[in-house]
Formats: sequence, structure tokens, C-alpha cells
Amino acid sequence: MDLLKKAIYIYKTRGSEGVKNAIDNSYGMRDIIQFYGWITDNSVIELDKEQKEKMRGEKTTLNWVIPDLDIGSGGHMNIFRFISLLEKMGVHNRIYLFASTRFASDEEFRSFLKEYYSSTLTSDFVEAYNSTESMTYAHATLATGWQTAYFVRRFNNTDEKFYFVQDFEPCFFPLGSEYLFAENTYKFGFKGITAGGWLKDKLHDEYGMETGSFGFSYDKELYNPKEKHDDVQRLFFYARPVTPRRSFELGLLALNEIYKKKPNIKVVFAGWDISNYKIPFEHFNAGCVKLEELSELYAQCDICIVMSTSNLSLLPLEVMASNSVVATSYGANNEWLIDDQNAILFNNDPNDIAEKIIYHLDNPDELQKKRENGKKFALATSWEDEARKVYDFIKKETNIDE
Repeated sequence: MDLLKKAIYIYKTRGSEGVKNAIDNSYGMRDIIQFYGWITDNSVIELDKEQKEKMRGEKTTLNWVIPDLDIGSGGHMNIFRFISLLEKMGVHNRIYLFASTRFASDEEFRSFLKEYYSSTLTSDFVEAYNSTESMTYAHATLATGWQTAYFVRRFNNTDEKFYFVQDFEPCFFPLGSEYLFAENTYKFGFKGITAGGWLKDKLHDEYGMETGSFGFSYDKELYNPKEKHDDVQRLFFYARPVTPRRSFELGLLALNEIYKKKPNIKVVFAGWDISNYKIPFEHFNAGCVKLEELSELYAQCDICIVMSTSNLSLLPLEVMASNSVVATSYGANNEWLIDDQNAILFNNDPNDIAEKIIYHLDNPDELQKKRENGKKFALATSWEDEARKVYDFIKKETNIDE
């Protein structure tokens, strides 16, 4: 499993060529210096005054430097969502792919984005390039992942530098080199645009970053309230054994305790194929579910358990909007958005999780109250409102004209 996690990480950060190189290295000497060479690259890309002068009076332009991507990457979908909404507000955007060997040309990269990300990258005016080699002056440049921050640090052909932070990425790794590589990027002096108040406060208080934040919403075409078709008690578990911060083992232990007390409970696992795990109770292994099928799946479950030891994902609001109830852990990383009025909160202990879930299954009136509160809360959110916060923060730092 560790090998699988590493392969997925390398593919996402270095592409198929990176995986090939890693395999080659496994049969010989590992070239760590070459693999992480961009971390020690201190060559500065200076301000091009001629390029800047040519853009004087032009609409505000942003360079977005993004890490390598695969089909359906949630983090990239959210980046593209904000890019498209900023385009509607009169900001021009360029996308540059960092340290990727997946695409042979800009045209191939653009075709990939059109085929797999058109649901959130909706503007035809966004420029997209398969490398940072041709990156030119922009009023502001945004890093979007810890790897990209190393390039943005040395890219001075811009007036302002921002860091679009969706999670505390050091916790994706064990406490070692990669943890430190990611953590160091918060000390680069960028202005942070964070997903939610937890990250905003954390990066400001612990790393001294100037930060602004946006909240969450959901795709209102994909997720909407639906009715449950039967009276069977059913739980949904967001199962991602390849993603440690989703606490698969903790959730599985809790589900087993629930099953002991409620042997007729039905459990749906979704998010990854868990067929190679021994699970002693009846369950449905849904694997990776199509986006357009998720809302109906959530709605058929009384409670949806979503574990998160880092920043909250978009999934809780999607669950609420689908007329189900979210269950997740206490903690500032989750409670900046949800609370015990619109969700079930528990301690990170399998027995406490089981106790809280069973209590709400046995008290349907209280469960229904949380369902109604969650639905009302979700319906009041808007991606347009959150994009306006990002626009206002960038405007304040770059003097964007209305």
C-alpha cells in the first residue's frame, strides 16, 4: 500500500514520466538531487519592464501556476472554478502547468482541460500552457500547491505574489523532508488566499502570512435535495485508504462497532475500491462514483461519515445539499464551516463515533433537525459570493480597477 501511495503521489506531482523515472531509479541509484532539483533552483526570473509597460492600462491579469493533475482532481476543479468566476468579474487569467511531462504541447494540455474540466473551467478566454517556460509578466502570480510555490518564489516578473492554499499540505506527508519542503513555502512571503478560516488563522498565526479567506459552496446543478426511497438504515463512509488524512482505519473500526450493536445496518463505501480489505459486515463497495451520481447516493443514506484530519473538503456541503446528514470530527479544521446544529460531531475515537452515530439513528427527530439545518445552511451558500471575497482581497493588494 505504501508503494501505491507513493506511485499516486509521483504521478500527481511529476506525471507519467516521473513514475517511469522512479521505477528506473528503483533498479539503480536513486537520484534525489535531480528529482528535487527545483527546490534548490535559486535562479531569479527578473521583472521585464518592457512587458510591464505594454500591459499598463490593460485589464488585470493573473498567472496561476498549478501542479500536475489527473482526471477529476478536486483541488484543480476548485482552482478552475475561481478562475472562471474571476473572468466574469473582468480579470484575465493564465494557467501554467509546473514540472509536468504529461503533455507534449500547449494544445494537448488545453484539449485535456476542455475534455475533463469544462464543468468548472467554463470561460473560453482563459489561457493555458503546459509549462512555466513561457510565463510572462502579470499583475499578480499565484502559487496553488507547495511544489509551485518554489517556482513562484523566484518569478519576479510580476507585481504581487499570492498563495492559493486549500489545505495544510505538510500534513500530507510523514514528519520528514517532504513535510519540511511543503512547510517552508509558508515562509516565502506570499499573501495567502485560504480555503476557510482555519487555514487563514493558522498561516497567519504560525507563519506570519498576510491572509484572506473564502468559504465553500457546491455545484447546484449536481447536488440538490432528494428523498430517501426506503426505511432501511444506511450509512455512507467516504473511504480513501490511500489518503491518510481521511482516517480510513479509524472509520472502519467505528463502523464495525456500529455493526455489532446494529447488525441490520447497511454501509456504503465510496471514494476508492476497498475490495482488498477484510470487512466483516454487509456493505456495498461503490468505489469511485461519477459526480452526477453522488447526490442520489448521499440522499439514500441516513448519515454520511466524512473523516478529515486536515482542512474540511467540499463533500459536507454537497451531502447537506442532497438532504443527508454529515458526521465528522470536532476541531477547528472542520468547525470553521459546520457545527453541531447542522452536523454530527464526534471525537476521533471509534467508540465515540459509534456512540454518536447510533444515538442519532435511534433518535430520528434529532437527526431530521440536523438534516433540515444542514440543507438550509448549504442552500444559502454561493460560489459567486466566495469568488467576490477572493476578488476583493486581490484588488486590495494589486489596485484592481472596477
